[in-house]
Amino acid sequence: MTRLAWFSPMPPVRSGVAMVSADLVPALRAWYDIDVFVDSAADHPAGSHLRSAHDFVWLNRRKPYDLTVYQLGNSAVHEYMWPYLFRYPGLTVLHDARVHHARAAALLRAHRTDDYRAEFAANHPAAHPDLAELAVAGFDNHLYYHWPMTRLVAERSRLTAVHAEALAARLRLDAPRASVESIRLGHGRLPDDEGARTSVRARYGIEEDAIVFGCFGGLSPEKRLPQILRAFAALRDRTPAVRLLLGGATPGHYDLQADIERAGAGGSTIVAGYLDTDAELNACISACDVALNLRWPTAWEISGPWLRCLAAGVPTIITQLGHLSDVPSLDPRTWRPSMAMSEATADGNWKLEAGDSKLEAVCIAIDILDEDHSLRLAMRRLARDDSLRRSLGKAGQEWWTARHAPAVMLEDYRRLIPLTMERPVPENEMPAHLVRNGRRTLERLIEPFGLPDPLR
Repeated sequence: MTRLAWFSPMPPVRSGVAMVSADLVPALRAWYDIDVFVDSAADHPAGSHLRSAHDFVWLNRRKPYDLTVYQLGNSAVHEYMWPYLFRYPGLTVLHDARVHHARAAALLRAHRTDDYRAEFAANHPAAHPDLAELAVAGFDNHLYYHWPMTRLVAERSRLTAVHAEALAARLRLDAPRASVESIRLGHGRLPDDEGARTSVRARYGIEEDAIVFGCFGGLSPEKRLPQILRAFAALRDRTPAVRLLLGGATPGHYDLQADIERAGAGGSTIVAGYLDTDAELNACISACDVALNLRWPTAWEISGPWLRCLAAGVPTIITQLGHLSDVPSLDPRTWRPSMAMSEATADGNWKLEAGDSKLEAVCIAIDILDEDHSLRLAMRRLARDDSLRRSLGKAGQEWWTARHAPAVMLEDYRRLIPLTMERPVPENEMPAHLVRNGRRTLERLIEPFGLPDPLR
């Protein structure tokens, strides 16, 4: 049986990637023998059968794995993978097509400024190398969104996968020597608890006839929480029977409660905090009538909470982003197909040809340049139009079933794993610190003792 080394965070790590791997690995074990490598196995429950990444080298030397799979994202929980993915190239799945934030933080926190400069220059040869000094000096912020730092990863991997064809096309341009494929992200599940909506509403004192807007995942300014709170407060003034349910962890740098009070949204806003289990998260989503899945700036990710909301049949409002241009959506300023959708629609109605079937618009997409105005229009209409909510919820669930159910993701992995194994390890030039194998360090350590080289 083909042996895979699988590098990924796993629960209880608070990560959407961890949730995906927790579902995907058991399903793939029907065809593959998989060892899962995490940052530290000691941080996981006893009996979880996870291995520490530090064990990979000797295990692989004793009996080489047929393929190494890296689930890489723009987060500190993926930091431990970087020393391995350049020395043991395999299939790299980029959950975020921009990883500059996490990579810069890892290098600069360790005072590896020369290594950061070398990686920035090699990833972005057309950019002036002095731009790296902005991050070195601490003026990072939006700098990271302009330069994704993915070229080296893609060109060293035997194959790189991203979660949208538009991202695959972009990465092929940015990394011309890389092999890049798109892979469908499967996340969420169809509702299986008919009483969840009622129980969650009872727990938080939400009236059964209230229209509940929900926002889930990391509760940060990038999820447009300040804009959501302002739009919700304006809606509540006109439509009192509305509630806002927020579920997720709040980063330390963001005072969510202060923004709630500043917007005047207190009293009707419920902060559920981090939802520890899939069941809790899915139950809270099912209690909502509309889900808000906005994002700006973006690391070009596909939102896991958004996919969960689609699976639950909850109508969604998203930000209109380039890598989601294939998602049929409505523009709330006209209630016509959004620009990306109307270009693909000959008759200008709400339908989009997709294979042999027709799919209705599955969400409402907000133009970031008209965010406040469009968001209020969308929330006002959905608060009052039960028919539109049902239509979007049904179409969204059909879209999820066709493109984002775990079964379709499993199908894509079963296609890409053998394809990757056929690819040779690329010989593209890399900054030296990424590919050094530590042999010289070992020689210096054992030299005073007169020991033979154990690698010979």
